[in-house]
Amino acid sequence: MTVDGFALAATTNDLTREPKARDTADIIEFRMDSAEDPIEQLADYDGDLPILATNRSRWFGGHAADRGRLDQLMAAAEFDVVEMVDVELETARGMQWVLEEFREQDVELVISFHEFDETPDQETLDAIIEECARYGDIAKVATYAADREDCLRILTAIDTATQNGIRAAGIAMGELGSHTRVIGPLYGSALGYAPLESDKSEYAPGQLPLHRLDSLVEMIKESGTDSRIFDQLDEEYPSRQEVTQTE
Repeated sequence: MTVDGFALAATTNDLTREPKARDTADIIEFRMDSAEDPIEQLADYDGDLPILATNRSRWFGGHAADRGRLDQLMAAAEFDVVEMVDVELETARGMQWVLEEFREQDVELVISFHEFDETPDQETLDAIIEECARYGDIAKVATYAADREDCLRILTAIDTATQNGIRAAGIAMGELGSHTRVIGPLYGSALGYAPLESDKSEYAPGQLPLHRLDSLVEMIKESGTDSRIFDQLDEEYPSRQEVTQTE
């Protein structure tokens, strides 16, 4: 699978939910780290959507133990339906040979960076995206937004990367950053992530449900303005409005 433009990933740890995402999502992000019998689920999978396999370690906001984590992800990559895998930047730095093994399985690599406490300065953020792009096919950055300036830095970084020919995805985590998930495609973000309404697992702070995110993204495409987006986000996330007003 080659992402051309923006692709919406439905995040779930249960592949039997794929039919609920089929009319909205372009791909399933399968969170193996919180799934029951993930390899068995992949073997039984008969859905229509291709899969992005993620097996996030505890160090990066997931649930997978370090031991055997990459072996399990490699086993997932052997399934034809798995067309993309997510590898953390820190893992890519220290274990480049693993990336070559993934490439032998003919999967695309999403190299991801997560910072749950802050958003780095612009220069650092740009450098992180460039490094992710050197290791993989898509550079993904997700950082915590404490204020609007953090959100602007994420969007600026994605726009800059896109202008430089890098396929990048950027997300500002937290309720204040929720709108970046909606308007990110306008700045070139290649991937969006959203859980199914029926999936109650917590994958990242500030996520919007799949069908809600899809409708908001489509609203922007159709209207050419994001003013209504912020009105609706303020209604759904009143704390976001409070944070903005107290800056």
